[in-house]
Amino acid sequence: MTALDQITPGVAAPTLEVDLGGVRFPTPVLAASGCFNSGKEMANAMDLHRIGGVVTKSVTFRPTKGLPTPRMAETASGMLNAIGLQNPGIEEFLSKDGPWIETAGIPVIVSVAGRSVEEFSQVMIRIRELQSVVAIEANISCPNVERRNQVFACHPDMAAEVIGSVSRLSRVPVFAKLTADVTNIVEVAEACLRAGAHGLSLINTLLGMAIDVETFRPKLGAVTGGLSGPAIKPVAVRCIYQVAEAFPDAPIIGIGGVRTAEDAVELMLAGAWAVQVGTANFFDPDATTDVARGIGEFLARKGLSGPADLRGKAQRANGDPEPADHRA
Repeated sequence: MTALDQITPGVAAPTLEVDLGGVRFPTPVLAASGCFNSGKEMANAMDLHRIGGVVTKSVTFRPTKGLPTPRMAETASGMLNAIGLQNPGIEEFLSKDGPWIETAGIPVIVSVAGRSVEEFSQVMIRIRELQSVVAIEANISCPNVERRNQVFACHPDMAAEVIGSVSRLSRVPVFAKLTADVTNIVEVAEACLRAGAHGLSLINTLLGMAIDVETFRPKLGAVTGGLSGPAIKPVAVRCIYQVAEAFPDAPIIGIGGVRTAEDAVELMLAGAWAVQVGTANFFDPDATTDVARGIGEFLARKGLSGPADLRGKAQRANGDPEPADHRA
């Protein structure tokens, strides 16, 4: 019998509600950015009231056409994508998706992106028109054209500059979405929190590449792309654990390879307060609700009252947590 099979008889049904420092969700399982668009399209295919919430596709100030095709490539344990933040821009987003978001009756987090601090600020000024948005996810893991195509989240000072601007302009809490493609993610997380981030979304996709051995050509039109899916879960667990050890009071939304309840529980044991499901939605539209249901069953078997009872409970064999800056 495994740990997941240990049943505690006679235990009352646990709650799935989570509170991320004032940002509340009915379940700890959200649809990740880029999977449900704004949520409007999926409303005809499923009951969105059964999921924790939706993180919208990243929206930029101006319309973005995205990168050349092909944009997606399957890998052995996940998927590579190079979409290039394709979106209609903030004005069309507000006119087409805004009315639905305002009346949806579900928690919606708007993901914002930009090529410069100014563009992030311009998006935030317009996004304040939406009254029902519960939080902002600042996607700072995107190229910064003004600084030689570098990524904001790869440099603490650059990350802090963007997050500081977004936080000052936001009516709602801001979560900084970070990449693991850095030397020390704890330093970047600290910079974002000091700059005003309410919490953190960990992690974004990892930069990867695939080559077609028959044609000798890269499988993606943009050559490289973001790796997602089960392959990156161990990296996500490590990043969440390190950041949670350093900042235990900072709400963390775990992202990376969640396709089962056990995956979600693992991220929460590492320190996540909630999780997002991304790639799994592409092959199982019910993944988000199935994971939430599985978490409830797990909590009941363990005799736990809610997801908060799992948060950060991972321990080393000797009982001492690993230092956040540990290196092998």
